[in-house]
Formats: sequence, C-alpha cells, structure tokens
Amino acid sequence: MPTARKPRNSRAAALVDESLADEAGAPASVTDRIVQSITTAIIERRLMPGTKLAEQQIANIFQVSRTLVRQALNQLSRDHLVTLEPARGAHVAQPSVEEAQQVFAVRGMLEAAMVRELCAVITDEQIAELRRHLRDEAGAVVRTDVSGRTRLLADFHVKLARLLGNEVLAQLLADLLSRSSLISLMYQSAHSAEHSQAEHVQIVDALEKRDARAAVRLMQQHLGNVERNLRLNPRVPDLASALRPSSNPRSTAD
Repeated sequence: MPTARKPRNSRAAALVDESLADEAGAPASVTDRIVQSITTAIIERRLMPGTKLAEQQIANIFQVSRTLVRQALNQLSRDHLVTLEPARGAHVAQPSVEEAQQVFAVRGMLEAAMVRELCAVITDEQIAELRRHLRDEAGAVVRTDVSGRTRLLADFHVKLARLLGNEVLAQLLADLLSRSSLISLMYQSAHSAEHSQAEHVQIVDALEKRDARAAVRLMQQHLGNVERNLRLNPRVPDLASALRPSSNPRSTAD
C-alpha cells in the first residue's frame, strides 16, 4: 500500500488514520465518503461523462489509500455511474441512447404509480412540506445556484417517495436520478431549471387537489419533456476542480 502523505491538519490526520486501518475490513464510511463525493459531483454537474477518475489523484484528494479508492470505484461501477476497463482505468460513465431511453421509461412507470398512490394518502402537512421544498427550488433558480437547484430538483422526486413511506422506492429513485443527471450531461438537456421547477409546482397543485389523474399526467409530461430535450454534446473537465465544490458554478444546465 502506498505510504500516506503527512496530513496538514487534524481532519486530514483522521482520514489518514482511517485509511491505514485493516483495509480488508476498512470502515465503510471512508469508501462511502468517496462514493458520495463523486456521486454528488455528477448530480451537481461538476463531473462530466467520460472524465477519467485516476486512482492516485483521488487518493491524494481524499488522503486515503488507492485500495479504498478502488473499492469506491467498484461500487460506483455497480451503480452504473462509472465504467472500469482494463488498461484504461475508471471513467465517469457515458450512457448510450438506449440506456437513456430505458432509464426514463423506468422512471415514468415508477413515478406515475408513485404520484397516483400518493394522492390517496398525502396529508396537508406533507403538502406544506412540499411547498417549502418548492420555495427552496425557486430561490435556487433565482440565485442561479446551479449545484443547489440541480440537487433540489432531483430531491423533489425522492421526497415524494419518502412521503409515501417507501424507503426502497426512495433509494431506487435516488439511483435512477443519479443516472438521469449523467444522461442529461451526456446529451445536454435543453429543458431548463425554470421549466422543471414550474412543472414541479403543477404536480404539487394536483397532489393538493388529490387529483390522481392530473398528477399522473403532469409527472409523465414532466419526464417526457426532459427526455425529449436531450441532445448529444459531451464535455470532459478536470477531475480535481470538479471534486472541489464551487459556491457559484457557471453552468446553466438543468
């Protein structure tokens, strides 16, 4: 195992101590931290399809061993967010057109059924919770907070599943939304954040009226609008800058 660099502060020291643990049974939190950071960078559009994920560079960024990085990359590969190829290493996945269509088809089936069921059980308190989330979305859109609005727009769909009390569905949707973010980056969706946010408002309006037919129709239209606006236009940025969160990214992609 490569010798860890001397930590510059207590937080770095803690990370190094964790990485020097018995790696066969290394703390899941270390690997999870890397997985979550890369996943978040994809969702917030700081990591683009095709970006090379160099093991040593990631190990240096997180002050951990390459073994733990490799574990994280293997998990991301199982989640279809990273591809691993002999001699080429790890890269952020580049979903095919067929995969993109299949992801949106699955989301359409799941989310239509989800809002139909939610209409029958949603409470006034949950509607108020959704309204607060919509205000947060709108605020992020107005501020041109690209990473914040992207995360909030995705979280809206997961929140609906959690309001049903179905954590399995929530996790499944979270995984599909990560892949959807990658697809939107790969094919550069022209569907703006403003349009997505407005469509979320319409869906909540239908839920508040307990209008299952309208809620299903609006969710299907929303997902269909995003899918119809996909176009080929991949970009590949620098890995280190992508993994360093920016408070005001300039990308205007939804």
